[in-house]
Amino acid sequence: MYRKCQYALVGTRVVLVPYSRAHVEKYHRWMQDPVLRAQTGSEPLSLEQEYEMQQKWARDEDKSTFIVLSKDVWEKPSSSETDCMVGDVNLFFLEPSTAEVEIMIAEKSFRGKGLGQEATQLMMAYAITELGISKFIAKIDKKNTGSLQMFGKRLEFLEVSRSEVFGEVTLELLVHWKLKAFYTNMIESRAEWMLHRPC
Repeated sequence: MYRKCQYALVGTRVVLVPYSRAHVEKYHRWMQDPVLRAQTGSEPLSLEQEYEMQQKWARDEDKSTFIVLSKDVWEKPSSSETDCMVGDVNLFFLEPSTAEVEIMIAEKSFRGKGLGQEATQLMMAYAITELGISKFIAKIDKKNTGSLQMFGKRLEFLEVSRSEVFGEVTLELLVHWKLKAFYTNMIESRAEWMLHRPC
């Protein structure tokens, strides 16, 4: 997972950068929102605990976390990386060749503009081409209709179960050869890797 720590992935509308200490304070502010916590299954943490969690995630071989930046804001010379933050995208490695994918667009003004979809697709392309992932799982709050539509309709995940106890829907996607070709082409033609120096 060499690129997990040192590289950013630049797409058409978003830039994915490894989650670093410089991002923690803004991430912590996002997670004060009880709606976001409910949608992501997160517990409220103190700022100190959030810094500790970031360090834990950075060392965790079973998790890969990138911060989603708005490319439009990122390209402005006056913008800091923190100014560009709009959300995060995660991979949880469950077993060989299988990963759970999770996306959050925390900044309300950037929702509904396709950033979440592109960030998810870039993360999946990274997982397929660099890590050999061939099966994705998404677990989504049943009230989160936007995410359910994105994964189910636009990303072609299939619903496999519903939990009334946890209020969540589980969807899966198997990466067949046409999907692998699509995501490989995405990395090669619509995105680029660049060395990332934490701000």
